[in-house]
Amino acid sequence: MINTSFYIAKRYLWSKGKRNIVTLISRISLFGVMIITAALVVLLSAFNGIEKMIEQLYSEFDPPITIQHIQRKTFFDNELDLRKLQKIPGVKSVSKEIEEIVVLRHEQKWINARLYGVEKSFLNECHLQKHLINHIGANAYQDGRFAYIGADLMQNLRLSLGTIEKDEVLLYAPKRNVKIRLGKAPFFSSRIPIDGAVNFNKEVNNSALLWDFQSASDLLGYQNEISKIYVSVSPGFSNVEVKNKIIESIGSNSFSIKTNLEKNELIFKTSKSERLVVFIILLFVFVLAAFNLVASLTMLYVEKKESIKLLTAIGMTRNDIFNVFFFEGLLISSLGILFGLALGYLVCFIQIKTAFLIIPGANVPFPIVFTLSDLGLILGAVSALSFLFSFFPVRILVKNT
Repeated sequence: MINTSFYIAKRYLWSKGKRNIVTLISRISLFGVMIITAALVVLLSAFNGIEKMIEQLYSEFDPPITIQHIQRKTFFDNELDLRKLQKIPGVKSVSKEIEEIVVLRHEQKWINARLYGVEKSFLNECHLQKHLINHIGANAYQDGRFAYIGADLMQNLRLSLGTIEKDEVLLYAPKRNVKIRLGKAPFFSSRIPIDGAVNFNKEVNNSALLWDFQSASDLLGYQNEISKIYVSVSPGFSNVEVKNKIIESIGSNSFSIKTNLEKNELIFKTSKSERLVVFIILLFVFVLAAFNLVASLTMLYVEKKESIKLLTAIGMTRNDIFNVFFFEGLLISSLGILFGLALGYLVCFIQIKTAFLIIPGANVPFPIVFTLSDLGLILGAVSALSFLFSFFPVRILVKNT
């Protein structure tokens, strides 16, 4: 009698313990699916934000379309009919540019820089005022004469902004087709008062000097010569569409015609590759977390084995048993996916509203951008994996019963 009571008590405690273990493993599997789904939402949204930020930083300084000669550094402006170019549907404005490697000097500081001789229309198209440090020099280009320097270049030259008397840099530009002789300077030189400093992207900040086109042309001795033509695109037209129309109009045998994305193709491809790698890594982690789901279904099946035998005896088929445990697995994973999506988007909304995460070095909030394609990608990937990790384990268990 005592042995029988002990056996019954032992079986009861053991069955209760198994139920607790099954419940714990089910919760762990649900939690794992939820965390990985939330991580996918947060990271993909963050990568979208980074891509958009990079596109804005580079596309605002780099015009939508750039035209330059394939073989020569400069070309004469009469080689292209600028009026005809302006009349192409989708072309908003056309501006000329001169580009040269120069040396800047301020006091005892000597630094290489890239001179951009640009027209006033270029400054309007690149939203210069938005990128000026402390808004200094916002109206300096209204008279057509201006000089703006990259933010890092300004610091390296130790220039001061906002003073009554503008700081000047001494610019040295190489002369073309000049034989170097003793006592003859191989450089053009000019003193340039700096109106303000711009903050676009690292490349521009480190090396750019924006000078008005006419002053740059006079100093370098360019007679009706230009380095590049910048084309801005009207709203409602795509850059690629307008580029193809320009190629049809002027041809591309002598000139290279590129959109801003094509000029910075490596940067955008790198960003997309990083995004893909992170997505694959998280899916792999999701696979590891899904083994908890397999363990949960296996423990649940073992716990209910006696009940299954009873139900089988009264007419329940293997297909019915399979459906019970298969949909149990789908229920656990579905709840994990729904809770994960809610958690992920909640974290993203908190970041958008409070900006609690700051990009190191840039001192700007970490950007977040939502897309429906990401939502579909996440749902499709985690749902497919959840289906596989519910279908095959249950099928094997039922088959071996």
